[in-house]
Amino acid sequence: MVYILLATGFETAEALAPADVLRRGNVPVSLVGVTGPTVQSAQGVTVTTDVALAEVTLSPGDMVMLPGGLGGVDALEHSEAAMALIRQAAADSQVWLTAICAAPTLLARAGLIPAGARAVCYPGMEGDLVKAGVEPCMTEPFVVEGHLITGRAAGSSFDFGLALLTALSGADVARQVQNAIHYMA
Repeated sequence: MVYILLATGFETAEALAPADVLRRGNVPVSLVGVTGPTVQSAQGVTVTTDVALAEVTLSPGDMVMLPGGLGGVDALEHSEAAMALIRQAAADSQVWLTAICAAPTLLARAGLIPAGARAVCYPGMEGDLVKAGVEPCMTEPFVVEGHLITGRAAGSSFDFGLALLTALSGADVARQVQNAIHYMA
């Protein structure tokens, strides 16, 4: 199961484009309400979530995904329950932890990206990665580092989604979805 954590102010494309790609690849996805059962994005799109944060139980092979959006990332960072789940995912080598745009900086500030690891985030925010001893890879749309996948920004949402699908279902499935949606990376 992929759990996409939605808090008020999340970036619409960064949450919903990967959800779309994953579901097209037959990966189960749950939109998780951190700030309520309906959550408004930074762009004013209201999304009805599938489950409440309190209902999430991680199992081996699961993935936790954090979209960016400064308001959404701030809300995640200030939610004790969300941070507990994020820390649990980071500590479990059988669970994927993924973040895009501003969200990788939350992971860096929380000490959840190992020093020396590579990651990408929204351009201009890489100082948070550097302060945590993380090597910024700002020319990449996404970076896979162990069980951590980070993505650059809304413009790389499809690349990021396909990277998540590749990690969970393999390159062949990701290529089939990429071809089906006519996405030219």
